[in-house]
Amino acid sequence: MKFNKILAVDNLGLIPKAYEELKNYAEEIIYYSAHIKEDKKLIEIINDAQCLLVSWDTVINKNVIENCKNLKYIGMCCSLFEGKSSNVDVKAAREKGIIVLGVNGYGDNVAEFAISELIRLIHGYGEKQWKKKEEELEGQKVGVIGVGATGVLFVNALNCFGADVYYYSRSKKDINAKYLELDDLLKTVDIISTHLPQNTYILNKEKLDIFGNNKIIINTSIGPTYNLKDMAKWLNHDGNFLITDRVGAGNYIEELKNIKNVIYTDKVSAKTIQMDTRLSNSVLENIKVALEEINNKL
Repeated sequence: MKFNKILAVDNLGLIPKAYEELKNYAEEIIYYSAHIKEDKKLIEIINDAQCLLVSWDTVINKNVIENCKNLKYIGMCCSLFEGKSSNVDVKAAREKGIIVLGVNGYGDNVAEFAISELIRLIHGYGEKQWKKKEEELEGQKVGVIGVGATGVLFVNALNCFGADVYYYSRSKKDINAKYLELDDLLKTVDIISTHLPQNTYILNKEKLDIFGNNKIIINTSIGPTYNLKDMAKWLNHDGNFLITDRVGAGNYIEELKNIKNVIYTDKVSAKTIQMDTRLSNSVLENIKVALEEINNKL
């Protein structure tokens, strides 16, 4: 069995070869790259499609799922999180018998962006320099908030340069870093990097006040991990810096661009040919798994 139709929304970021291979798994393929916010429009374009491919941008909520009666598979061309961290209501889909699969580990190389921009800032290799004198990573007290695959890569890189590394996570991990509760971590370190699921806001005024000034924050999450108003006020201090890319800035892009102590790239920092290839291979493999499961039920 093939799917009757694959509908792809968002810019999925697949390599050309993968788009070509999709033809093996459906009678018809429709690409809809425009950003769609309205449920009614989504329901209209999904129509009778059995397979929906979506990245992390478009929201597929319970209403959309319940009104798309033919859906059998939702392929998330991004990491799969559940609850508020997900743009797809995974629970609602599975309750309707719809298979939902995501991709893990494809964009972990965003740690390269975090480490490279941090080094540029503390050494003053770019337009901005953290302190009056150039510094290096050796001995720097760095806190990592969220130690999934990206966080672990960042921890490992910091250790290579001799940093003093701490971390906070919902559970303790077997990594080469010292665990601290969040407030204790913020009191201890001078640099923090957040690697968290989408829609996880952890840094508000209270936490930023604990963290203090003459500090650096890095965000490699999908979307902000902080309150914009509180972050903008914190960045008014000359010694405070935020490092982020387009994905980390999320809906705050335009506001953040105008703040002098923000180090921002308009690139999706993890996007490389290697990442696109990893993503593409996983998306295609997930389609095969879903089709096999569906066919086994027939």
